[in-house]
Amino acid sequence: MTSDNPIRFGIVGLGTAGSALVGPAVKSPHFEMAAAADLDEETLARFKADFPQAETFTSVEAIAASPNVDTLFISTPTQLHTGHVLAAVANGKHVVTEKPIAVNLDDADAMIEASEKAGVTLMVGHSFGYETPIQAMREVVAGGELGPLRMVHNWYFTDWMHRPRNPEELDTALGGGVTFRQGSHQFDVIRLLGGGLVRSVRAMTGVFDPSRTAPGAHAVFLEFEDGAAATAVYNGYDRFRTAELGYNVGENGQPADLAAYGAARAALRSGGASREQELKRGARYGASGARSRAPAPNHPFYGLTIASCEGGDVRQSPNGLLVYTDDERKEVELPLGTSGRDNILTELHAAVRKGVPPLHDGRWGKANLEVCLAALESARARKEVYLEHQRPCEGREDTRFPPARE
Repeated sequence: MTSDNPIRFGIVGLGTAGSALVGPAVKSPHFEMAAAADLDEETLARFKADFPQAETFTSVEAIAASPNVDTLFISTPTQLHTGHVLAAVANGKHVVTEKPIAVNLDDADAMIEASEKAGVTLMVGHSFGYETPIQAMREVVAGGELGPLRMVHNWYFTDWMHRPRNPEELDTALGGGVTFRQGSHQFDVIRLLGGGLVRSVRAMTGVFDPSRTAPGAHAVFLEFEDGAAATAVYNGYDRFRTAELGYNVGENGQPADLAAYGAARAALRSGGASREQELKRGARYGASGARSRAPAPNHPFYGLTIASCEGGDVRQSPNGLLVYTDDERKEVELPLGTSGRDNILTELHAAVRKGVPPLHDGRWGKANLEVCLAALESARARKEVYLEHQRPCEGREDTRFPPARE
């Protein structure tokens, strides 16, 4: 196979996250949808009907051993990432794994070591950090036109805890709850904008619904090595929605249905655990309840994100960015049509075909996991937790500035 041939792409786990990469892979001239693996035969059958030329498997080991696959996207439960990534790497496959990379740092180290030894790419798909507005915001901050960065905030209020969930999604020991599952997005965005090198974390987590015992809310204060500060606030209990502060735009770029107040909680009340699992299965690849992938009229909003520099502030608008300086408030329009998942594949192609080291590599993913773990430990112990495994964000090292506080 030459470098001009498409990368033969396989997906392990055809749930919501795995399904979301099908469209970008099909759209890209650099990728070919080659295979999928899933335990659910009905889901595999729907995939096979759409891609008759593709292979289907019911085990990671089988898809990893296929000679017709070059790269695998691991979209299985977090506690399974390590074994699944190691199986792929052992067969010489490049890998993108869902976030967070693992449940503990030792497992992250095992994946990093194995991929480096095998000479294959390992990436972590923090999809919202790849979105066009966040990438553009990062360029504004890193470019220095607003002066040195001093604060970053991401606040997001959603219905995450009351959407249909598999048991492991609500078990902190297995990587469940919002700090692992959604905090990993927030911390990625914050670290991208802040340069990557978080010094310490102080956090609280909350369980506001005793029937769903994983943390469903958190407030996290992060301090960077250079003195910049950040907050990550998340509440997944389906009451106030941050979309009310963000032009009524949701995280897929579609208008948020704020009129359907409490719809997630009401759907769960309509039945017990079996009903919840039925709703969850209905959101899998090709099912009737799967998320629409229709073109979005706006850029996606992952909550309210604001970066404050000494000379101005920058936040997102439906069309791009709003930049606030001493003299003006201006909008910077950004082109629609390229999603964060499109950009994941762009970074993957550059790594596999051109040898360009990806920013979101295993070590970046490990650093992000360290923040998740530190937030949980800080909340448990009610103390500040210092970090040891942070990684600088490429392009931000050259814009370092003196500490904001002595």
